[in-house]
Amino acid sequence: MILEAKEIHKTFPNVHILQGVSLQVKKGETLAIMGKSGEGKSTLLHILGTLDSPTSGTIRICGKTPEPTSVASIRNQHIGFIFQAYHLLEDFTLLENILMPLKIGRVASLDAQKHASTLLHAVGLKGKEEILAKFLSGGEKQRVAIARALIHKPDLILADEPTGNLDQMHSLEIQRLLLSMAKESSTALIVVTHDEEFAHQCDRLLFLKEGQLYTSNR
Repeated sequence: MILEAKEIHKTFPNVHILQGVSLQVKKGETLAIMGKSGEGKSTLLHILGTLDSPTSGTIRICGKTPEPTSVASIRNQHIGFIFQAYHLLEDFTLLENILMPLKIGRVASLDAQKHASTLLHAVGLKGKEEILAKFLSGGEKQRVAIARALIHKPDLILADEPTGNLDQMHSLEIQRLLLSMAKESSTALIVVTHDEEFAHQCDRLLFLKEGQLYTSNR
């Protein structure tokens, strides 16, 4: 099992946002989470990705339980992130942006650069390695973000509204690209989205409502 979350609770002052969420995700599985704004979808995704801690409950990623001393290592080794805001370094090249997770983990190498170029080709940006990120369109920036999420060959990708800032044409392109690349690499994918068409292309669809996850009957 790639991800196991058990009885996840998250409490803020006067708000019990997550109330006993449990979830299991298998290798290569694609999963969409929908729900109204303010239900805690992004909070849940951040907890699953170890960017935030639950008030109570447990998380296991590839059989490992994140501890204070190991959480960064587990995150960097097993999880790739894609956000609605692209979080690219505008004055850095596409190649530099894609390699940034490896540079942070101090594992960048010549082979990694070749892999980054291969990923750029896969997302339709072949030959643009040395272009600065600030010269790209929104759709192109999200393609770079997908390549960056895959650079360290993660077991799990967490995507928070990855098409939220895109027009319909670019949104459909990113949906197809993200789902196909996840399948081709047997990478599990959890995507938070308001796009029903996108959600229904995933293997499973869940709804977060009043702090709990419910399975859709499609």
